[in-house]
Amino acid sequence: MKSAVRVQLSFMMFLEFFIWGAWFVTLGTFVLKNLQDTNANQVSVAFLTQSIGAVIAPFIVGIIADRFISAQVILGAIHLAGAALLWTCSGMTSFDSFYPILLLYMVLYMPTLALVNSISFRQMSDPSKDFSSIRVFGTAGWIVAGLLIGWLNWEKNNTLDLTFKMAAGASLVLGLFSFTLPKTPPLKKGTQISVKEILGLDAIRMLKNRSYLLFFIASIAICIPLAFYYNFTNPYLNEIGMTAAAGKQSLGQVSEVFFMLVMPLFFVRLGVKKMLALGMLAWVLRYVLFAYGNVDSNYWMLIAGIVLHGICYDFFFVTGQIYTDKLAGEEFKSSAQGFVTLATYGVGMLIGFLISGPIVEAYKTGEGHNWHAIWLIPAAIAAAVLVLFLLLFQDKPEQVATPAKA
Repeated sequence: MKSAVRVQLSFMMFLEFFIWGAWFVTLGTFVLKNLQDTNANQVSVAFLTQSIGAVIAPFIVGIIADRFISAQVILGAIHLAGAALLWTCSGMTSFDSFYPILLLYMVLYMPTLALVNSISFRQMSDPSKDFSSIRVFGTAGWIVAGLLIGWLNWEKNNTLDLTFKMAAGASLVLGLFSFTLPKTPPLKKGTQISVKEILGLDAIRMLKNRSYLLFFIASIAICIPLAFYYNFTNPYLNEIGMTAAAGKQSLGQVSEVFFMLVMPLFFVRLGVKKMLALGMLAWVLRYVLFAYGNVDSNYWMLIAGIVLHGICYDFFFVTGQIYTDKLAGEEFKSSAQGFVTLATYGVGMLIGFLISGPIVEAYKTGEGHNWHAIWLIPAAIAAAVLVLFLLLFQDKPEQVATPAKA
């Protein structure tokens, strides 16, 4: 890969995840403090927009990017529209007006996660070696966003509307920059559309591989407890008195950078199964640490739980992206990445978002929430998924046959 292309892809990843991290980490706190008459249920509904977007993502990426429009052009158009929507979100004061704008934004944004992966993979001869060194800049973008929020005291000053304005500015930059990225034309341009493709059935064929089917199911299941983390970590840390919580949460991405860089070494020595299992085990440990942590004598537990994010995310999600890319046929890489996004950020987290809000609301007390009981619930779910995965998954790197053209 040429050094100029590597720089372009790295900057693309930086902005892609800076935009998301700029407002997503503090979304729960924004809903509870900046919008009128809200509770934990509204927090879950707000985060649910991510899952709705992820469910739609495979159709946008798998059909449009695979057949009609170059991936970098779609990426640019989406982020330009997203800039306007994020800016609009910053001025909302009621949940009823905020929600539809956020929903429209996430329907547009979620497909871009697969698009940036697809653009990157198409420039690489060996993604298992090259991808992590590019993707790490996305993590850096998320870190910088969190540190800025903490440094500027937007949580303490109750000015989280500024997070959306910051994200809008970054989205405008990425929208314009995307048109300069390496051309990533559709691989099936000019061929006839089949009903199978419209429904995403080309990527679904990957489930005929038993190993991939079990990975797909595990991806859905492990994202149920993941939703608790995304929804309520920032409100939890602010409620128990942690200062600059968003900035402290960026320590998770610092560890993610480290593990992203050493992933190729782990990949060779551990293989897919052990990598995925270690990622799930880290989720169990994280929630247990949150359950017993506090801002006094057990402050270290909170920090340790945050720092575990590197293993939680890299060992499961990045490994899963690479595993998916290896098994997908050459013509369906975009569809395959959209498909794994559907499993993780779509179906799994949709279930998690639906159940996490009512659970947190049920453990509401006069002084806040019973966080000890709350965090033990996702810990138990993650532990159950881990045990079943270890018993059933077999790492068999068989190639999924590419479907015949319609």
